[in-house]
Amino acid sequence: MAKAPIAGEVKTRLVPPFTQEQAAELYRALLLDQLEHLSRLTVADVYLVYTPDSAAPLMERFAPPNFRCLAQHGGDLGERMNAASIDLWRRGHRNVVLVGSDLPALPLSYLESAFGLLATSTHQVVLGPSRDGGYYLVGMNQPTPEIFQDMTWSHDQVLAQTTDKLGKLGIQPALLPEWFDIDSVEDLKQLKALSEPTARGAVKRTLSYIEGLGPLERLNPQA
Repeated sequence: MAKAPIAGEVKTRLVPPFTQEQAAELYRALLLDQLEHLSRLTVADVYLVYTPDSAAPLMERFAPPNFRCLAQHGGDLGERMNAASIDLWRRGHRNVVLVGSDLPALPLSYLESAFGLLATSTHQVVLGPSRDGGYYLVGMNQPTPEIFQDMTWSHDQVLAQTTDKLGKLGIQPALLPEWFDIDSVEDLKQLKALSEPTARGAVKRTLSYIEGLGPLERLNPQA
């Protein structure tokens, strides 16, 4: 699930200290790193589900050859995720896993685990908890629109509210290891601190862009 890297439309929580143009360039680097990394996934077909519709030519250029591109539909994030899931089921896919585009390249083992859990039918829903209280991944093996309805997004209770909704439906989600997305300067510092060589190699564009900004300590989130 991705937005076109348009200044003023992406990573706005980093503005300030970033300019809108810097935030868009950072997001572009994250998106390209993530797409290149996910193109190595062998357990599933991969799609770039983008917004806005007018960005189709740009996003099709960004997509690696083994990706197919689909436009997002709906109003808020929940409506768009539910619509994307339904679109993929209609295309004949049994297990659907959605991930965000502003993550440091997600370990492929997490995605393999998600598809493995869904394939057993033991779990109807798989969630990947993010360190900010949301989730970086949601997977389903049948429509579960209730988890996307009447939600307020981008706050630290998204995961808790989602698991509460699932509990009321009698659904126990499987939980993957925790990961993080990039919404703050502290997140960028955490990304720079990645030491595992494979993980660093999967975010080379993003790390290069961050290095070009100079010391992150000089970026004041309250400026």
